[in-house]
Amino acid sequence: MPHVEINCYPGRTEEIKQKCAEKIAEDIAATLGCNLSSVSVTIREVPQEDWKAQVWDEKIMTSGETLYKKPGYTCD
Repeated sequence: MPHVEINCYPGRTEEIKQKCAEKIAEDIAATLGCNLSSVSVTIREVPQEDWKAQVWDEKIMTSGETLYKKPGYTCD
């Protein structure tokens, strides 16, 4: 507990993804009051042409009340 999945476009280095995962894990552990060793982070690269189907339609639009931070864009 807890596990975070980050979906983003490809193109970032392994070093940047590792740094992002570490910072996210630290913030989550501090905010939720759990051990850092309990936090896991996945970074999933999704090509821009697949974003609407794989992320917007499948994950964002189906999240309902569990989507606590809504995006400031739309995928029409």
